[in-house]
Amino acid sequence: MTHESEQDRSGRRAVVAGLAGAAGLAALPVVSGSGADPASHRPKPAASAERMPVVFLPHGGGPWPFVDVGFSKSDVDELAGYLRSLRTLPNRAPRALLVVSAHWEETVPTVMTAERPPILYDYYGFPPESYQITWPAPGDPRLAARVQELLGAAGFQTAANAERGFDHGTFIPLKLTYPDADVPTVQLSLKTGLDPEEHLAIGRALAPLRDEGVFILGSGMTFHNLRAFRDPRARPVSEAFDTWLRDAATGDEKERDRRLSDWAHAPSARLAHPREEHLLPLMVVAGAAGADRASVAFNGTMWGMRLSAYHFG
Repeated sequence: MTHESEQDRSGRRAVVAGLAGAAGLAALPVVSGSGADPASHRPKPAASAERMPVVFLPHGGGPWPFVDVGFSKSDVDELAGYLRSLRTLPNRAPRALLVVSAHWEETVPTVMTAERPPILYDYYGFPPESYQITWPAPGDPRLAARVQELLGAAGFQTAANAERGFDHGTFIPLKLTYPDADVPTVQLSLKTGLDPEEHLAIGRALAPLRDEGVFILGSGMTFHNLRAFRDPRARPVSEAFDTWLRDAATGDEKERDRRLSDWAHAPSARLAHPREEHLLPLMVVAGAAGADRASVAFNGTMWGMRLSAYHFG
């Protein structure tokens, strides 16, 4: 048995207490199979010099790369290194970022319209320095209007929010990717109900942005059962679901979208995601990807649970 230090215990308590949406891990069954193969962190070049790629990334837990919350150094370094590498993925600098974060849900898809969005510290129970992290990227009201235009043309009702700030699904990972906070950024909410087919359709509606210099990012986690982190029984659960998801997400467009729509019937699905808000940004990204095939750009662990990132295009 590995000895757990008081620092590790404190960090684990902070993460589990500090993030919303936790669900229990009761009586886990034994799951056979799995064993994800490590993937290169080197980003795959975009399909052309003009069209932007789309990305689903794991954003970790709370303020993890900037404050010690109990993750192992190797896990922190590996995920942080991947997120820093994302800046080099597009073949040209994006004119703006559109981020779909797991930490924002509204009754209709809603965009941030502030010219200077504040920071929304939507976590709790962490050290004081966690609430001093800044990422002063400008907003882009014109992009927000374009998002509403595209979604409206696809039949979606939309809304705008001029007050909301960047939540930690955006400002934490992107502080690593774009540390100078020099790229205009807009957040788009998930739609309550978390219907996977609706979110695939949202992504399809947004696909033209890729040809307009907009880098679309979905920020979530491929495993998100907070009470299961550090529980050895959950490791085969995370591996089984990650193996299924990798096979589903990297398929051709028709098969990929069919399988993602039916994700809840995947092996260990509801043990990996008691509530699916951290998986739904992947649906938006897959919808925006169209016929582009996915590659597994990151395949690491956090507290022993398997996490992956997907690049399309």
